[in-house]
Amino acid sequence: MMRKSYYQKLAFMVTLLTVLFAYQKYTSREKEPFPEVTFIKDASIPVNLSDFDPNTLDNEQWQKLGFSEKQTATILKYKDIVGGKFTSKEQLKKCYAISEEKFSELASFILLPEIAEKGDSKRFTTYGKKGIMISGKFNPDQFSANDWLKMGFSERQSEAIIKYRNYLGGSFISKEKFKECFIISSENYSKLEPYLLLPTKTPENFRNSVKNNPVKSKIQYHPFDPNQLGLDEWKALGFSEKQAITIINYRDRNLRGNFKSLDDLQKCFVISAEKFQEMKPYIKLQEKQQEQTDFSKTDLNTITFKQLIEFGLDERSAGSIIGFRKKLGGFMNKQQILSTYNIDRDLVQKLISTAPLNTSDVPRYSLAEAPEEWLKNHPYFKYSADKIIFYRISNPDDKKIWKLLKLKSEYEERMKLYVK
Repeated sequence: MMRKSYYQKLAFMVTLLTVLFAYQKYTSREKEPFPEVTFIKDASIPVNLSDFDPNTLDNEQWQKLGFSEKQTATILKYKDIVGGKFTSKEQLKKCYAISEEKFSELASFILLPEIAEKGDSKRFTTYGKKGIMISGKFNPDQFSANDWLKMGFSERQSEAIIKYRNYLGGSFISKEKFKECFIISSENYSKLEPYLLLPTKTPENFRNSVKNNPVKSKIQYHPFDPNQLGLDEWKALGFSEKQAITIINYRDRNLRGNFKSLDDLQKCFVISAEKFQEMKPYIKLQEKQQEQTDFSKTDLNTITFKQLIEFGLDERSAGSIIGFRKKLGGFMNKQQILSTYNIDRDLVQKLISTAPLNTSDVPRYSLAEAPEEWLKNHPYFKYSADKIIFYRISNPDDKKIWKLLKLKSEYEERMKLYVK
């Protein structure tokens, strides 16, 4: 019996040691290193954001949208990869430098179709596979946009290369300067470099000659007021149609139709710092002489948001008053205005003491005849709407309906303001 007990204990100890040994071996295994993950932080969306075409934005303008330098470089490189032009929001969304959250904030402002047409997506897909084709040595100063197209660059890329050459004064000067053209990737440059008929280095006097002989703008500027310009006038200043539309939308929607300062204009992200400095000497902002509102003759049921701001209310107070008035269909007494949420009570008290209230156009109904939609949407009736609709089927009499509702006196009193 003792011998049996001894073997049982021995077997238990061997089992335990085996389990411990196996566990130690498992836990001591060298773990695979987890790949380092770098998160790209989203910058905040600028307050002055308006409609824009991502195909027209340069490095600086992407950064004005809140992207970092690295994110901007990635976006521009991605644009080159897809053929030099984003064809849809769907395509832009695939750029990994733009997070889903960031894209959702920008999406409503992007001037692109949701999904690319079949022809467009096909064209840009083949471009990525095709690459550039070089037939022999060439002088890029003599190339037209069509020559760059034949080589394999997109239409936009070809135009950008010509623009860059014009910016340099009509010549690429050297391979060194040619390499600085942001449209030409380092990979494409390494393919083109052996065939370029250009000096390797830029002459030392090049910078001085550029300073002394800057490329003159073709635009003939005259003094102008940016608050008076329409689409054609902005285009005449050198902006594309989409850029001009963006500037007008920014002025009319974001700034309520008026650039109040040069700073307001400079903040519009489609206007580069260079372009702004070019226009600045000609900008003449004229102050609008607004007719002052006579509040002693302004009906509180028709007073506008702008007039409330003019009186001195902030946007929050003005918005609350206009919003509550709209829900009610109009105020029936001045106390309703004073009881509106989120207002400057002292200033509103001053307003209602000054301005009159005309209630003649405010909709009023009997309980028996009030439209169902009106009952269900009106702030004073919506909580009792279903009961009123039910009771009036068999009791189409206001006095009986009021009795059946059994409401608190204060609720009944404010409802009766809108009852005939």
